[in-house]
Amino acid sequence: MHGYALVQHIKQQSNELLQVEEGSLYPTLQRLLKANLVKAEWQTSQTNRRVRTYQITAAGVKHLDREKSRLHRMLQGITLVLSPAES
Repeated sequence: MHGYALVQHIKQQSNELLQVEEGSLYPTLQRLLKANLVKAEWQTSQTNRRVRTYQITAAGVKHLDREKSRLHRMLQGITLVLSPAES
């Protein structure tokens, strides 16, 4: 996807709970490119504009899986802390 499509995808997939500003998305994409977690190529959009599209790499998938696991463990810990104590 290209940047604007990524912003829209995040917004839709999160039921509009997450909104990423384009100004913070592009620096993040640059960091992911430098870390070889995504790759990019220039293409022509349906509106005949030149757009840079991004695709996750195999290393990016592995990194994403690790981050999701780490986040899941953190959320479990938060849930335990916020749960009422049993007597």
